[in-house]
Amino acid sequence: MLGWALTFLVVALIAGLLGFGGIAGASAGIAKILFIIFLVLFVVAMVMRAMKGKPPV
Repeated sequence: MLGWALTFLVVALIAGLLGFGGIAGASAGIAKILFIIFLVLFVVAMVMRAMKGKPPV
């Protein structure tokens, strides 16, 4: 999921440089949403791992 977020971020940056504002905005929005979902899932996974008695990585 982090890979997809980075991909959309790169697409947004390239589209912004080329002057495609609408595409850049949409890609940046998608990248933000995917990154937030990644962070939430990462935190949940770390909490679950800690509850099992294993130290967080």
